[in-house]
Amino acid sequence: MKRALLIIYLITSALASFAQASVEAKISPIEMMIGEQAQVTISVQADENAKVEFPTFKPRQELVPGVEVLDAQRSTDHTLTLVLTSFDGNLYHLPPFKVKVNGKELKTADLAMKVVEVEVDTTKMDQFYGPKDVQDVPFQWSDLSLSFWLSVLLLVLIAINYYLYLRLRDNKPIITHIKIVKRLLPHQKAMKEIEQIKADKMVSSENPKEYYTKLTDTLRRYIEERYGFSAMEMTSSEIIDRLMQTDQQSLDELRQLFMTADLVKFAKYSTMINENDANLVNAIDFINQTKQENQPTETVEKPQLSEADLRSQSERRVLKTVIWSLVAVSVALFGYVVYNVYQLLY
Repeated sequence: MKRALLIIYLITSALASFAQASVEAKISPIEMMIGEQAQVTISVQADENAKVEFPTFKPRQELVPGVEVLDAQRSTDHTLTLVLTSFDGNLYHLPPFKVKVNGKELKTADLAMKVVEVEVDTTKMDQFYGPKDVQDVPFQWSDLSLSFWLSVLLLVLIAINYYLYLRLRDNKPIITHIKIVKRLLPHQKAMKEIEQIKADKMVSSENPKEYYTKLTDTLRRYIEERYGFSAMEMTSSEIIDRLMQTDQQSLDELRQLFMTADLVKFAKYSTMINENDANLVNAIDFINQTKQENQPTETVEKPQLSEADLRSQSERRVLKTVIWSLVAVSVALFGYVVYNVYQLLY
C-alpha cells in the first residue's frame, strides 16, 4: 500500500512539474534596416533543477531563407540569446523554437521580423555604383622592402648624427687671440740705444772698453737685423768682408771703428774723447746711410697652441666633416625613399 502511494506521489509531482514548465521567445527590434542585427531571447520557466536542452545553431546558419544566425550564446541554464541579421528586405516569419525540458519538447510562439531596404531614388541611378570586384594588392613586400630598410638606415644615421652633434657641442672650440705688436725698425732700435749711450755719457767715460762694447754690440745687432746674417757671432773682419758683398757705403769708417774697438777690448788701447766722438758719429752715419724706412712697423703674433689644443681642434674638424657628410647622406636617402614610395602609390 505504501509503495503504491509513493509511485502515485512521484507521478503526480512529475506531472505538476511538466504543467509548470513553459518557454517564451522575444525579438528586439522587430523592424531593422538591411545589415543591422536583431536579438532573439529564448527563456524557459521551469524548476531550477530541470534539465533544459536548447536547439543548436551554427554561425552563418540560415534560420529561414534570408535570415542568418550570427551568434548563439547561452547566458544562463534557462536562457539562450541568438543574434540575427538579414541582407534582403522582407517580412520574415520565424517558426517556433523547440526546447526540451526534462525530456519533454516545448515550443515557443511564432515570431515576425521586418527588414527594411534602403530607399533608392531610381531617377538618379548614375549616382550609385554596383559592388566592385576584388582588387589585387597594388604592391608587394618586395616592392617596399628596399624603402623600408633604407628608412631604418636613415633613422640610424640620424641617431649617430645627433650623438656626434652632442660630442661637438661638448667639445668647446679653442679660441685664439692674434696679437698685433708694434715693433721698432732696426735703425730705430740702434738709434735708441745710441741715444742711451749718449745719455749715460759713456763717450767721456774712463772705461772705454764698456763704451766700445756697447757701441759695437749695437752696430752688430743692427747689421744682423738689417742684412740678415749672424753678425753677433762673427769677428769684425768677417763682418766687414760680408758687408763688402752687399753694401760699399761707409765701410772705411766702420772698419776703423771696429779696429779701434778691438784694440780697446783686447789690447787695452787708450782712446781720446774726440776719437770716441768721431767713432760715435761714424756709427750714426753708417746707420743713417744704410737704414730702410719703408718697412712694416707691426707684426702679427699667433699664440702657440699646446698638443691637447691641437688635438681638440683636429677632433672638431673631423666631427664637423663627418656630421655634414651624414647630413648629406641622410637627405639623399630621405629623398630616395619619398620618391620610391611616391612611385609605388601613384
